[in-house]
Amino acid sequence: MRARPGRLVPRTLRARLIAGVLALLVLTCGGIGLATTQALRHFLIDRLDQQLVDTGGRYAASLEHQATPGTAGTPGTAGRERSDTRAQAPGTFGARLVHGVVTNAGVVDGDADDSQVEAGEVPADTDDLVRLDAADQRALAALPVGGPARSLDLSGLPGYRVRAFAGNDGDVLVTGLPLKSVSATVHQLVTVELVVFVVALGLTGVAGALWVGLALRPLGRVVAAAERVSGLPLASGEVQLSVRVDEDDPRSEVGRVGAALNRMLGHVGQALAQRQTVEERLRAFAADAGHELRTPVATVRGHAELALRHPGPLPEEVRHSLTRIDAETRRMGTIVEDLLLLARLDAGRPLAVGEADLTRIALDCASDARAAGPGHRWRLELPPEPVVVPGDEGRLRQVVANLLANAGAHTPEGTEVTLRLRRTEDGVELSVSDTGPGIEPELAERVFERFVRGDRSRARATGSTGLGLAIVRAVVSAHGGTVSLESRPGRTTFTVRL
Repeated sequence: MRARPGRLVPRTLRARLIAGVLALLVLTCGGIGLATTQALRHFLIDRLDQQLVDTGGRYAASLEHQATPGTAGTPGTAGRERSDTRAQAPGTFGARLVHGVVTNAGVVDGDADDSQVEAGEVPADTDDLVRLDAADQRALAALPVGGPARSLDLSGLPGYRVRAFAGNDGDVLVTGLPLKSVSATVHQLVTVELVVFVVALGLTGVAGALWVGLALRPLGRVVAAAERVSGLPLASGEVQLSVRVDEDDPRSEVGRVGAALNRMLGHVGQALAQRQTVEERLRAFAADAGHELRTPVATVRGHAELALRHPGPLPEEVRHSLTRIDAETRRMGTIVEDLLLLARLDAGRPLAVGEADLTRIALDCASDARAAGPGHRWRLELPPEPVVVPGDEGRLRQVVANLLANAGAHTPEGTEVTLRLRRTEDGVELSVSDTGPGIEPELAERVFERFVRGDRSRARATGSTGLGLAIVRAVVSAHGGTVSLESRPGRTTFTVRL
């Protein structure tokens, strides 16, 4: 399984601060460790170079008189035939070059001390001698006589610090000391520094987490207040926006953020209160207007119907006008009833609770829609078993009728409209889909608001009042359900979930 990009990047501010402090500490410790190890290494190498200067080429010069097997003299002269290792540290390298050619080379192995050599108690041997290949001899011959010491790796003798001196016989004497002690000391320092740095990083991480948590506690209170506000139902209804942030030091960043959030919440609370007041006034106006208009509209409609029933002959123009008056009063009566229904739902008045047969409602509404819009292709998809839900059958019938009427009114003839009813794991789902041109995105966001019409012209060719879908949402919400819209060119679906 591949890790997603950014998965290891800290997301919270606390984690980022701690990670940043630890990263800076790692860089600081790394810089200190690198500087101290390099300084120590240079110091130890300088001491080796000084030791090479102090010892000179004595050991390398004594190799000229190194005894060979079978040529040792009497016991009293053995010390003079042996290489001079007095005051030489074990591992000291020496070589004698004549005209660029190595004649003798050896390493002090520390198997005899100076007193034994001077007393003649140790016989001459060749244990200290070493063999050099052609590359080693070329490297030794390239050393500058009297120049500074250099680091050199020889075959069988890796890691040496060597220096060349001019001999008394016109030869060149090379003396070297091993760098093993320098490497061991530096390695020991690196180990100690790693242990100290790891412990320091661990302690700093724990202390930093505690300190950052304490420093960010005021910010946590701001976040908690913002989360409580985000959980309030600010979209509709009366909201008591009493959440506030406990301000700390106004001179700090968190204190200024808390003060700004409190001021913003105050402004939002005032705006919500004003909005609620305006909405209540509009609802009261709609309810009052509906009640006041119901009687005169019914009166006008009654007089129009009475005039149309006059037994005597009526001029054609008068009969046409009375017919139009009757149609418009019927339409106005429908608008008044819709306004009164919305006012009752806004007031939270309970609906009639009973058993609503959604299957029968779907069949009846589809039949009415087919009769009202014969130019459309109407399809009905129902489950094999009847679907019965608790609710107000009349209002749910109005929901289905409004959705079908909306699809028929805003799509051209020949459009296929499908009413689908099915059971789901959470309840019941009813949807109305059409293959029309779709709804514009900016209109789809407001389609369930009141007086929002798909036909924006003043002529109102579709006869829409802009209240049908608002009633759908209000009735569905009163039943504890939801309604949603998905639209694109060639496919528009209204889905009701109960």
